Amino acid sequence: MIKGRVNPSHTLEDQGITELGNVFYNYLEPSIIEEALKRGEGHLGQGGAFLCETGEFTGRSPKDKFTVRTATTEDSIWWENTNEMSPEHFEVLKADMLEHMKGRDYFVQDMFCGADAAHRLDVRLCTELAWHNLFIRHMFRCPERGELDSFTPEFTVINCPSFKADPERHGCRSETVIAANLDAKLILIGNTQYAGENKKGIFGLMNYLLPEKGVMPMHGSANHAAGNAVDSAVFFGLSGTGKTTLSADPDRTLLGDDEHGWSDRGIFNFEGGCYAKTISLSPEAEPEIYATTSMFGTVIENMVYDEETLDLDFEDDSLTANMRCAYPLDYIPNASKSGLAGHPKNIIMLTCDAFGVLPPIARLTPAQAMYHFLSGFTAKVAGTERGVTESQPTFSTCFGAPFMPRRPEVYGNLLREKIAQYGSTCWLVNTGWTGGAYGTGSRMPIKATRALLTAALDGSLNNVEFRKDPNFGFEVPTECNGVASILLDPRRTWDEATAYDAQAAKLVEMFSDNFEQYLPYIDEDVKAAAIG
Repeated sequence: MIKGRVNPSHTLEDQGITELGNVFYNYLEPSIIEEALKRGEGHLGQGGAFLCETGEFTGRSPKDKFTVRTATTEDSIWWENTNEMSPEHFEVLKADMLEHMKGRDYFVQDMFCGADAAHRLDVRLCTELAWHNLFIRHMFRCPERGELDSFTPEFTVINCPSFKADPERHGCRSETVIAANLDAKLILIGNTQYAGENKKGIFGLMNYLLPEKGVMPMHGSANHAAGNAVDSAVFFGLSGTGKTTLSADPDRTLLGDDEHGWSDRGIFNFEGGCYAKTISLSPEAEPEIYATTSMFGTVIENMVYDEETLDLDFEDDSLTANMRCAYPLDYIPNASKSGLAGHPKNIIMLTCDAFGVLPPIARLTPAQAMYHFLSGFTAKVAGTERGVTESQPTFSTCFGAPFMPRRPEVYGNLLREKIAQYGSTCWLVNTGWTGGAYGTGSRMPIKATRALLTAALDGSLNNVEFRKDPNFGFEVPTECNGVASILLDPRRTWDEATAYDAQAAKLVEMFSDNFEQYLPYIDEDVKAAAIG
């Protein structure tokens, strides 16, 4: 039975998905929450937030993510970084999943991905869990109700957590599967309740489609100066490096916290909401994000709470360190309504350096920017992926290798061309450790990071003296209002300078070893910028 609002000529049945139970199309938040509560999928928290757990899977499962290898994708996918599935296995997987779905209720949201109508993707998400539909309404951009009458999905995602894949029959690795067939314009997700798979599945599509249009897809947050959308900034970074926290600056207008595009018209948000980590979230350090955790409809994922008072425990990571909240963008008071801004005046590359070597901020040349963008150095944060229980240094090209289906140079060259065309200033910001490596040193003070970013974004940091870093060759400011000068020279923060030198040499070698894979594909000036 069809319930809700949908284009009558583009239902699931028109897509060959038949014999389902009730199908709830484009329900609004109150109705979705009613259905989720009725089905025992979670509980109502303070302020009407929705409290839920994702079971076994509390993070993404990158090893279970596959792309179908076809004649179309043969030469365009970065297969060294991508698990492949045959068309034949995908067809069997699809048939088995559709058979499994028969007689069951499903929830459908027809959504836009992309604030710029010229480059958006019209996507349909069909979920077994009602609360996943609530999550989706936060994460993507909602059409006007009248637009649903003519909505035609370009891609469809089917998310069925109760379906278990058969590795031998379906050509996958385990009972969990995330399989994308770009020719069929279909993504199938089975045996995981982690809602982030919905979001990142669509992000992968945008990362594949947009470069062909000359648009740079970016795994990063963005904001602009209050009242001046021309003065915008992009913050690249993996989960846990501070994209959400640092872009939610009360003195600037937030575009979004995770996924953006850069076209010849400027930058635009892909999403309609935010998906923020909540571990150690505090009203003092992050008041805007903290406030969303007690707002109506915010999805509170994998957080421990008092069963009597419903108070959330922001320090208890017994379920996962990757506990999160998902909320619509307009829950942030200074969020952009349009999701659009001009070409970025500043580009910030965020890294969480577990070695304690990198300075809190450094200014990069365009060649250095491409080098650090392709390197994508950071530390994996506990809980972001299954099996990661403590911070680990890693290189994730483009600050998002798991989401980049094309070769890294495609995105690197796009970035470099746009920096050259629009004159963006690039900065590398370390939100990781200082005074020693992880386990010995301390986390970079967020007040210092905010002060340095403010000075970079308002242009005042360009007016101070810089020194050349002896390890990486980039420029490091020697002073900044509100920041202790010792913090700007990481070597001075260590108890023993010789220990710092040894650690720095180790990190330089790691960078060099990692970057060898890109040497055949880059220009000489980027090679020269590699180290010093």
